[in-house]
Amino acid sequence: MSRTVSKLLVANRGEIALRIMRSAREMGIRTVAVYSEADRRAPHVLFADEAVFIGPAPSAESYLKGDRIISAAQNLGVDAIHPGYGFLSENAAFAEAVEQAGMIFVGPRPHAIRIMGDKLSAKAAVADFDVPLVPGSDGEVTDVDRAKELASEIGFPIMIKASAGGGGKGMRIVHNPEEFDAQMERAVSEATNSFGNGAVFVEKYIEDPRHIEIQILADEHGNVVHLFERECSIQRRHQKVIEEAPSVVLTEALREAMGQAAVNVAKACDYRGAGTVEFIFEPGGKFYFLEMNTRLQVEHPVTEQITGIDLVKHQLRIAEGHPLAFDQQSLTIQGHAIEVRVYAENAAENFMPATGKLYEYKRPQGLGVRVDDGLEQGMEVSIYYDPMIAKLITFGANRAEAIARMKRAISEYRIAGVQTTLDFADFVMNHNAFVGGEFSTHFVETYFSPTVLQSEDAELEAVGAAAVANLLQGAKTNQSVVSHGKSSRWKTNRS
Repeated sequence: MSRTVSKLLVANRGEIALRIMRSAREMGIRTVAVYSEADRRAPHVLFADEAVFIGPAPSAESYLKGDRIISAAQNLGVDAIHPGYGFLSENAAFAEAVEQAGMIFVGPRPHAIRIMGDKLSAKAAVADFDVPLVPGSDGEVTDVDRAKELASEIGFPIMIKASAGGGGKGMRIVHNPEEFDAQMERAVSEATNSFGNGAVFVEKYIEDPRHIEIQILADEHGNVVHLFERECSIQRRHQKVIEEAPSVVLTEALREAMGQAAVNVAKACDYRGAGTVEFIFEPGGKFYFLEMNTRLQVEHPVTEQITGIDLVKHQLRIAEGHPLAFDQQSLTIQGHAIEVRVYAENAAENFMPATGKLYEYKRPQGLGVRVDDGLEQGMEVSIYYDPMIAKLITFGANRAEAIARMKRAISEYRIAGVQTTLDFADFVMNHNAFVGGEFSTHFVETYFSPTVLQSEDAELEAVGAAAVANLLQGAKTNQSVVSHGKSSRWKTNRS
């Protein structure tokens, strides 16, 4: 049945709230923003047609208050709620409550969120759908001795993983039987503290893997398509920092096989909407199902760039009950896209989060450059939320052009007041392993060290000191830095 969305509340903040609202506005849909005390003058609040205050700055007292958000939506006559990503996006109870309140949840059905929200139930659901799984335990393990027996049967190294985990929490690599007990205890403890669920399982640890994911779209009429892959292997603390599409390692045969596996995962849980199926890719070409994210991903722009498809618009069309507007055969890859997540972090200090005021904030521009952000110059990078400042995306006719544009865009980005990961991104773009496509999820620990950036900072400080000395000398002799047609070789720009 077709349903009309005329007013949409976005239950999120920052760049993703803005990104959703832009597509909604193009579709003629009015938008409602929610905001905390810290976000009163945030761009997503100013952009929306209406905005409603939902609580203090901490997310537990504002953006995670599902009942408060639903009540606000009802009072404003909202037809649908889009959760974005993070916060309530993979909360089955929230999705259920939205529907019970008579509104559309722009996302999968609650039962699909529940199935895929638990790694063990997800593995059980896809087992009959010809989806390759990493060798491991069939269910959760609580007995240490039994878990150790399973590990020996699988063969070390193995990984202990939290069933309800994500973001690297509740995950431990075990290289030999001697360290198993201690690592099992740590994994269970961290899983309990992070997710309120201490269930863990054991599986084979794939050394030097790549992390490759497949974007899917599914409607309620049984149509499912994949929109090709994203390479997400550049990570820190098991969290992605640089993504690209397509992957340099996939042949057309592998792309088709992984795409079909992703479609089967969606069918296994009767999926509806946009979702991402993540795989571990082993050297040699084998791949294994890792998990499904039942929401829009942070890195979705690279898929949009290579397909020309607005994923948010199609999420909304699917939520309205429309069938997909295209089939698999009509989808093609055009060009190459790269996304850099610009975090307020100090990469030289183990990516320690940073906070502060954006005294200068100037975005790069030009052909093939896209910036998705939710901050403006003069705003604070808050302690209350994720430290991501922006997503910097470049697109080119091929990978070399996308990399060249990214290097140019990084050099143009001006952020002052907080430390960012732009210098780390520049390091990656210039590294032979990345340029040559020869890397794995271990890129950071293999190639990156704090001294790489510290030595660059020291060099920049020396150049800056020389520039100041040159200017002082010029003032002393009442001469310009540029005199008699000859320019000083010292310059104060970063390059």
